[in-house]
Amino acid sequence: MTTAEMLRAEGEARGRAAMLVDLLTVKFGPIPPPATQAIHAASRDQLRDWAARALTADTIDQVLPTS
Repeated sequence: MTTAEMLRAEGEARGRAAMLVDLLTVKFGPIPPPATQAIHAASRDQLRDWAARALTADTIDQVLPTS
């Protein structure tokens, strides 16, 4: 992987994490710092899973069980 590809992937990951934080904040209000940290440390697949859960969840705990 080239440096440009690595930087692009890192930017994409940050964008996905930021989007999920925004989505959860709009839906549930302020989210706990540990949840934000977990989101920013999560894999692409985990972020996708959490985003899908957020669509039907009634509480943030249904999205992020560790929050």
